[in-house]
Formats: sequence, C-alpha cells, structure tokens
Amino acid sequence: MADKLILSLRDSLGPEGVLTGADVTARRAGIWGEEPIRARAIFRPRTTAEVATVLSACTRAGQSVVAHGGLTGLVGGALTTPEDVVLSLERMNHVEAIDEVGRTMTVQAGATLQHAQEQAEAKGLMLPLDLGARGSCTLGGNAATNAGGNRVIRYGMTRDMVLGLEAVLADGTLISSMNTMLKNNAGYDLKHLFIGTEGTLGVITRLVMRLRPMWRSQETALIACKDFTSVTGLLNRMDSLLGGTMSAFEVMWQGYYQLVTSPPAKSKPPLAVDYPYYVLLEALGGDPTQDADRFVGSIAAAEVDGLVLEAALAKSRSERDALWAIRDDVEQCLQFGPCFVFDVSLDLKHMEAYVSEVIANLKSRWKDPRAFVFGHLGDGNIHFVIATGDGSGASRQAVEKSVYEPLKCVAGSVSAEHGIGLEKKPYLSWCRSANEIELMRTLKQTMDPAGILNPGKIFDSAATE
Repeated sequence: MADKLILSLRDSLGPEGVLTGADVTARRAGIWGEEPIRARAIFRPRTTAEVATVLSACTRAGQSVVAHGGLTGLVGGALTTPEDVVLSLERMNHVEAIDEVGRTMTVQAGATLQHAQEQAEAKGLMLPLDLGARGSCTLGGNAATNAGGNRVIRYGMTRDMVLGLEAVLADGTLISSMNTMLKNNAGYDLKHLFIGTEGTLGVITRLVMRLRPMWRSQETALIACKDFTSVTGLLNRMDSLLGGTMSAFEVMWQGYYQLVTSPPAKSKPPLAVDYPYYVLLEALGGDPTQDADRFVGSIAAAEVDGLVLEAALAKSRSERDALWAIRDDVEQCLQFGPCFVFDVSLDLKHMEAYVSEVIANLKSRWKDPRAFVFGHLGDGNIHFVIATGDGSGASRQAVEKSVYEPLKCVAGSVSAEHGIGLEKKPYLSWCRSANEIELMRTLKQTMDPAGILNPGKIFDSAATE
C-alpha cells in the first residue's frame, strides 16, 4: 500500500516532490541532534492544492503524516517513525504579497521567519515575531506551535500576529480563512483551531501576518541586579517609564551569564560576572533622540531607586548584537554532555521560590548538578538547561520531575512557548484539567477521525487512565 501511495504521489508532485530511501535518511531530524529522519517518504508539495492531494491520498490509504517546517522545535513534535511519511513545506517558501497600507503580509507556510522579517523591513515595516532560530524556523511551524520569542512582552505570541490562514484538513478539505482585517467577529475564528495545535488538526499552508511600523530607535542595555525583588521591580519601573516602548526584558541567572561569557564561549563579559541577576532590556521607538534620552534617564532613575547595580548601554548595532549574542548562546550548555532543555511559565510572584525548589530537587539526587536558568522573564517564561545524570531515560524522568512537579502547586505550565509534542505529553495533565484534555480529544476525533495527522503527539487519542 505504501509503495502504491508513493508512486501515485510521485505522479502528482513530480520526481523532485517525493524523496525516499537515502534521500530521507540523509536529513537530520532536528537542529540539535544527529539522528536521521526515519520515514517511508518525504512529500514536498509546491502549492496548497498539492498539500490537499497528499493528505486526501494518505487518508484513503490510512497513512500517518507528520508535517515538517524548519525542525527547530525542542519537544519532539515533528519526530517520525519508519511507518510515517513526512509532509515538508520547504518548497512553499514565498512571501506572496505585502500590503503597505493595511500593513499585512501574505506568506506561504514554508518561508523562514528571517526571510519574512527582511521582506517586511524592505518596505519599512516589521514582523515583530523574533526567535533565535529565525534563520531556520518557518512561519507555518511558528504558527503551529504558537511560538513566543523575544518580544512577547510587547507584541504577544505568534497567535497575536496571525490575522488569517489557510489550512488543509486530514481528508484534503481546504479551509481558507485568509482574513486581512484586524476586526472580523463573524462567527468562530477558525484559525485558532490550527494555531498551537502542532499539526494534529490540519496542516497550515499560507498565512496573513500583521505587520507593524518599522522602529526608528532601538535602545539596548545589560543591567545587573542585586536580587530577584530588584528584577521584578525593574520590570514594572521600566514598563512605566518607557511609555509602552519596552519590547524585551530578558533575564539571565548568574550561572548562565558566567557560562556564556567565559571560554570557550566567544562573548566577553560587559559587566562583572559576580552579580546574581542580569537583565537584557530593549526598547523600540519612533524618535531616536528623545527615545535615547528617555532610555538612559529611565535606567538612571531605577538606579536611584536601588534597582540597578551597574549597566552597560549599547552605543552601536555591533554592541547591541554582542549583548544579544550573550543571551542567545545557549549551545554553550552542550559542553557538559547530555543535557535537558525546559521551557516553563508561571506567575512572577512564585518564580524565585520555584527556581530555588528546582535546584534543591536536583541537588537531592545529584552532587553538584549543572542547571542554567534564563529566559523571557517579562512574560513569565523561563528556561532551564540541565546537564546532569547519564542521559538515560531514568535520568530524564528524574530531571523532568524535579522541574515540573513544583509547577503544580503554583498553577504553572510545563510549556510556555514550545508546545507539548512527545516530550511533555506525560505531563500535560499536570497543567490541564481532565475536561480540557477530553475536549482536545473530541476536536481531534472530529477533525481527524482516522488519526493520521501527527499521531501520538500532545495526548493519546483515547484516555489511557
């Protein structure tokens, strides 16, 4: 059956539209791993109509399908088995149109975030979504996982930037909801069935993204704080003093800052390495002179309030890029061998105690565990990279329990911006109620009754309790 399906779709997609054998296994399954993709075939359509052809054929054949974008996810949401086929959107990578008056972009799902950003900037506009993986991640994948990133505190998640989209259901039915308006309250907003659902309800093929005016000023500073109370105080003080222009409030705990500013890391420390917390603050505005003065004045005011111990202000683009390079050099954590990456969210009022509890949990099991903490703290999202244990399944489970269990009593989430995939599936019930999960299953059964789309991800199709 699989061979017949592949031959049929090779006729529909052309010889370059179907990869098999060594052409499949030569590809990597993710950006941080060396594992090859294992699948019966990779289908590479060029149009939404061809996506529909692939999915309708797979439904008739009972063939499971996993959609692929840039493969930058960290929760196993795009992993395949040898029995799956891959639906890759890589050839659907064009920015189709930019409406400079309405400030929208119509784009195919396989376009990379960086390409879309550059196309918007060429028109004097900006796509606010920004991630460290911008050069590889795709807008379809960003929407399917409801990606967050560096500017959520001002512009929101990907969901908040998608005005409309086009998607194909498991049976090949096309749902075209390419809305270009900010306000459209006519019935259900169907795009939300596909945003953040990780390709389990349909495959996104095209999007309408909301653009914003390009900033004319960009002010960036690295700030040292004496304690966590100063960090949260600085957040609220800057949000008030900067008058809505604050676009990033990234925080690095001391251990992470020391790691990414010490050899073999390439970055040099712009501030001393013995402060407890470091804040990367950025503001985007429309008046270069006044915005710069206000930015410096706001930091000075916070220093008078005792919220700032020391600050380094970027005076050029190269200095700004250097500050962001410090924050983004997560790969330094890999030098310690097997590591586990976590993406969680919780209320700021619980965060200091939560981090302390996680570290205590790790120390109760391992001697001198390496745990690096950083993240988009301004929106309640932090990341752990934990390099401890032997990399075994038992070690993973013990580390995961150390990180996730303390979230239950503070109503936190095991996933702030990366989704659930396979990795976090066992812990979904720790932050979603039984009724919520059952409704998810009902939606899955209704929209994909044969269960061919990204099977086994997020939750099991039927309750296993």
